[in-house]
Amino acid sequence: MLTFERHEKILNLLEKQKVAKLAELVEETGASESTIRRDLTLLENDQKLKRIHGGASLLKRKVEEPSMAEKQTQFTNEKKQMGKRAAGLIQDGDCVYIDAGTSTQAMIPYIGAKDVVIVTNGLNIIEESLKQNFRTYVVGGYIKSGTRAFIGKGAVQAISEYRFDKAFIGTNGIDLDFGYSTPDPEEAQIKNLAIKQSNLAYVLADSSKFGDVTFAKFAELEEAGLITTEGDDDDFVKKLKQAAKVEVVKTHDLHSDN
Repeated sequence: MLTFERHEKILNLLEKQKVAKLAELVEETGASESTIRRDLTLLENDQKLKRIHGGASLLKRKVEEPSMAEKQTQFTNEKKQMGKRAAGLIQDGDCVYIDAGTSTQAMIPYIGAKDVVIVTNGLNIIEESLKQNFRTYVVGGYIKSGTRAFIGKGAVQAISEYRFDKAFIGTNGIDLDFGYSTPDPEEAQIKNLAIKQSNLAYVLADSSKFGDVTFAKFAELEEAGLITTEGDDDDFVKKLKQAAKVEVVKTHDLHSDN
């Protein structure tokens, strides 16, 4: 297969599923891993995709946001391990804010602390929290069909009347200069306020978000600790650690339930 044909197959697969692992690209093209790695480097240099740990993702527009259904199928092992790590930070009696999103949702089954109160703006978080019998408060407002997040004046007013021991926030972008960002300014407002109303704040995001900038900034890097996964750019992580407390879930942890 010629180089341009491989590139076309790689980009077509990404158009279909937004993210592709290296093994999927090898199977799709019949090429070796080393060849695919070179192809991904060339395509990234041409700004046609973004390399991520173990594969590639489609470049996103600043206001583009994946739906909840798309998020549920991406980086599931990574989210599980980040969720376990984040859940371990919750102590007995904590009042916590858990942001809408699938990375934050992955925390809830692993919360072992007692008498925990959860406040959320996420429809998916409500459902998971009730399954685990947590005392759950929901902010009001308008609910977005794509991300199932409550936003708007009602949500802002509700959050402003709470104080949290800890907040756990999702993000679409992590940039060394721009900080944490999300495509929707109204969701950014909610995230920003939740961080301000918390004694401690943590962002949960896998390494595919490294270097991404989306439309609306909601926090500086130093305003929240980051729980993330290994990426291909060690230099980026080193620079992140200069700005914020960063905890990296190692690759060998991703397939362990210990």
